[in-house]
Parts: sequence; C-alpha cells; structure tokens
Amino acid sequence: MPPDRGTDDPAAAIDPAFEAGLHADGVTFDARDATLLRTIDERGSLNAATDRLGRSYSRTHERIDTLEAAFGPLVDPERGGSGGGGTELTARAHTLLARFERLRTAFSGVTAVEETVYEGTVDGTDGEIATIETAAGRFKALAPPGADDVQVTIRADTVTLHSQAEAPTSAGTSARNQFAGTVETVDERESVVSVDVDIGAEQPLTALVTQGSAAELGLAAGESVVASFKTTATRATPRKRSGD
Repeated sequence: MPPDRGTDDPAAAIDPAFEAGLHADGVTFDARDATLLRTIDERGSLNAATDRLGRSYSRTHERIDTLEAAFGPLVDPERGGSGGGGTELTARAHTLLARFERLRTAFSGVTAVEETVYEGTVDGTDGEIATIETAAGRFKALAPPGADDVQVTIRADTVTLHSQAEAPTSAGTSARNQFAGTVETVDERESVVSVDVDIGAEQPLTALVTQGSAAELGLAAGESVVASFKTTATRATPRKRSGD
C-alpha cells in the first residue's frame, strides 16, 4: 500500500465534483465506492463485502488498489489472509466517507442532517465511553468526564439499517449500538430516504439511507429492521437542568 499522505499534500487534495464525487490524482471516489467501504465496515471482510454486493472479488480488490494509490490507505487486512479473513477500514477511509456524505447531502438538497436525541443517565464508564440508560434502552456513547444526566445524540447519517437476518453480531469489528425496531415512516427525497424507526421510546430513531439501500431492504411502514450505529459516532452531552 502507498504511504499515508498528510491532508495538506496537494496530490491528495480532495475536491468536490458536480456529480457528488471526490477526486484525487485523476481518480474519482463515487457512491459505488462509498457503498463498498461501508459494506466492508459492516461485514468485517472484503470477501464478505463482495459476496453481499454481488461483485467480483478480484475486480473489487483492484478498485481498492486504485483508490488507495490516489487517496492513501483505506483498508487494513492484517487480521486476514488472501481472499478472506478480517478487514477493517482505516481512519483515512472513515474521513473519506464522511467527506463524501457531506458532499452528497449538499447535492441532495438536504441542508441539515437530522439528529435523534434521547435523555438518559450515565450508568458506568470505561475511559471515554459511557453506558447510558435511556427510554429506548442502553446506549454506549462518547461522554465527557463526570457526566451524569446526559443527552445522547445520534446523527441520522450514522445509522445503518439491516434486515433481522443480516444484522451484525457482537463479534463484529467495531463496537456498535444495536436496536431491533419497526419502521414508522419512510420519506423518499431526491436521492436519499429518511426512515423513522420505533425502537421502544416515544421518540423514533431517524436513519438516512440511500434509495438503493431502502429498496434492497424493502423499507415500508410496519417492516421489522435492526438499526445499528457505532459507539464512537454517538455523543453524550450534559443535560441542561431547568434554571441553568
């Protein structure tokens, strides 16, 4: 793999294109590439991701090599072997995905990404990660030291929806919050779909997914789904008390 590049390296500069693509060294990172990286992250291996997407393993591997030559290291296959085993995304890959999502959100006409907020109480901590009791259940989230009564904020674009049969297991590559629920509403927009999911609290959890993902899952009111989102993408902030 090529050496990691600094963000100020002109050759690694990422500029938006008209059709929601990110460019570096003549290579365009597009929605198909974003789907690949997200599926690798969810499935925990390149082999499982290509099976899930119905793509050729050899061609997908070549595509990753092309992307890495332009954008820097995107996957870490150290835990697995050729054609299988575990694969994790690098920090650069997560940054690339975040930039692409911001660009796509801007082009889709969505001026602000929805957030779901649950109030809760910290039940324990492990370093920067807190376990929080809420009306929706137990969350794990990044929280400031000494926090007690908090608000847990989940951005809609960090939530992944799965069918119950294909939900990630606790043995996945990343610590995730995971909740079974029922679709309440499906709001189709120009290129994305906003989905409200009842996970057992008065406030539904909102997810923002692509139209392709919505169609693949057959999302409709009343359908059962599993919503998951990473602990590190979930933020808890001190809850303001009345009079503060």
